[in-house]
Amino acid sequence: MDEAQARDVLAEAKVVGDGRDAELLALGENAVFAVGDLVVKVGRDTELLDRARRELAVALWLAEAGVPAVRPAEPEARFVAGRPVTLWHRLSDPVRPAEPRDLAELLRVVHALPSPAFALPRRELLGGVERWLRLAGDVIDPADAAFLRDRRDGFATASAALTPRLPPGPIHGDALPRNVHVGPDGPVLVDLETFSADLREHDLVVMALSRDRYGMPAEAYDTFTAAYGWDVREWEGCGVLRGARETASCAWVAQHAPSNPRALAEFERRVGSLRDGDETVRWYPF
Repeated sequence: MDEAQARDVLAEAKVVGDGRDAELLALGENAVFAVGDLVVKVGRDTELLDRARRELAVALWLAEAGVPAVRPAEPEARFVAGRPVTLWHRLSDPVRPAEPRDLAELLRVVHALPSPAFALPRRELLGGVERWLRLAGDVIDPADAAFLRDRRDGFATASAALTPRLPPGPIHGDALPRNVHVGPDGPVLVDLETFSADLREHDLVVMALSRDRYGMPAEAYDTFTAAYGWDVREWEGCGVLRGARETASCAWVAQHAPSNPRALAEFERRVGSLRDGDETVRWYPF
């Protein structure tokens, strides 16, 4: 789904006007638009409908628990032209960029929550690999796709055998500062679609990988671990979850390769570093 296709769905949804003047905020698993006082998320394909419904349920649960998080403008997902569409209240403009310690403080709140009344899935970190590789098609080298499938299978087995240090429970699932919005009333969580019930370490490995692969300064990472109260790199399972996330992150970029040469270049950078076993190669957010 490219921007034009997403705008067609937005227009058919008839949220406000024909959607042509909506501001595109992001284009990834969802196309995210600002439309007046709303934010509208258009899912990439039909397979994301259940996840969109669960994201709304999570948002309502967090509201009941008093957790600062984005709030839905409609409690149910729409299904428009074969794609899920969800509506959210637009947040006030940020007062400053989110910092690692903001994320850590929110994670401490989330990690203290009991499970909700509805079922949260396991964090199927590797579950999207096949779909992302399928969407990449023949734009990527078939040998690279086979390599990632082998890595997926190996890390899925290794992850299932891990013994956690922290008690399992609700997690955000994609815990990065970019998923925190700091408004006038303080930090709030956004992008709730990967909320899961699994190892709490999943949320912490994300930041360790940001330090090692994406250029996060060591000092910034230290503020995260200080605010959370523990460094996941002390855990013997850290390397397994890191490897699983690297595999997923590499495959995720692949889905954008057919329509974006930059994505193809980033995919090739990532898969090459995994093939070489070179953990020092810098990856770039996409």
